[in-house]
Amino acid sequence: MKNINWIVLTLVIIGALNWGLIGFFGFDLVTSIFGGAFFWIARIIFAVVGLAGIYALTFYKGISSTSSR
Repeated sequence: MKNINWIVLTLVIIGALNWGLIGFFGFDLVTSIFGGAFFWIARIIFAVVGLAGIYALTFYKGISSTSSR
């Protein structure tokens, strides 16, 4: 697996865990760490995780080509 795929997968997992915390407990980990004066860092993290999610859509191409073998 390419390094970019590992990075993207890690970012998508971080995003999923954060959304899980929000859904189950109403707790936003990223905002709680980088809130206040550093909220702009949290926004950058959210944007990068969002871009990683968009890139992760390309993983479906790999799944469909390996499942038919």
